[in-house]
Amino acid sequence: MTAAPSHPDGLALLAWLDSVWMPLLLAVAAFAAGVLNAIAGGGSFLTFPALVFAGVPPIVANATSALAVSPGYLGSTLGFRAELAQLPFQRLRRETLIAAAGGVAGALLLLVTPAQVFQGLIPWLLLFATALFMLGPWLVNRRPPPEGQAHPAARWRDTGLAGVAVYGGYFNGGLGILLMALYTVTGEKNLHTTNALKNLNSLVLSILSVITFAIAGAIAWGPAILMMVAATAGGYVGARWSKRLPIVWVRGVVIATGLVMSALFFWRG
Repeated sequence: MTAAPSHPDGLALLAWLDSVWMPLLLAVAAFAAGVLNAIAGGGSFLTFPALVFAGVPPIVANATSALAVSPGYLGSTLGFRAELAQLPFQRLRRETLIAAAGGVAGALLLLVTPAQVFQGLIPWLLLFATALFMLGPWLVNRRPPPEGQAHPAARWRDTGLAGVAVYGGYFNGGLGILLMALYTVTGEKNLHTTNALKNLNSLVLSILSVITFAIAGAIAWGPAILMMVAATAGGYVGARWSKRLPIVWVRGVVIATGLVMSALFFWRG
């Protein structure tokens, strides 16, 4: 019996579509993530699933996604130079060292997590990050104690920062909300100072976790470079749009995206 003829033209077309559409998908996801991060946060809800959909293994996708969105932290930190300059150097040094150590610890924890275990955790992590984003306004607007009174939870700030940094090194989703909530509930009264510390520590722990991933060979460099460029462009556009779009619309899009992505990963098993 004669074997069925192959169709090299069809295979070539599929290969061409894959080579064109997958990079386009990653670039669009990263650009949209840059826009979202500049306006309201939640960009990793797009970059991480896009990488997994493109066939990147989940742990490598998580590491690559962390690198892709990292340039935005630098710009945000530079935007709060004045607020950071007003804080005691000893405090900044202590907190950045804690963030750095936590970021490395979280990255190492991810690298030793079995791929199947992490794949099972993905929908729960996405759902947790989405819940944090939904509760974000309530968390960051909790009232501090009256002027002149020490906050009873202030002594737990460093411990809380270490825990949040480990989470950020392991899975970046919802990191900014966690840091904002941590500083607010432990007595930081100035919103601009809270934002400055959030951006600085996000930058530090992200850089250290990404370096750890890079040394371990856990980053897909081609997609990472493409997505970094697209995310930076998206951040620039998002900064301009942030003055025009109602924040409630953007938050609604981020929350819907997080819920849909969580459901898809639950469905995938």
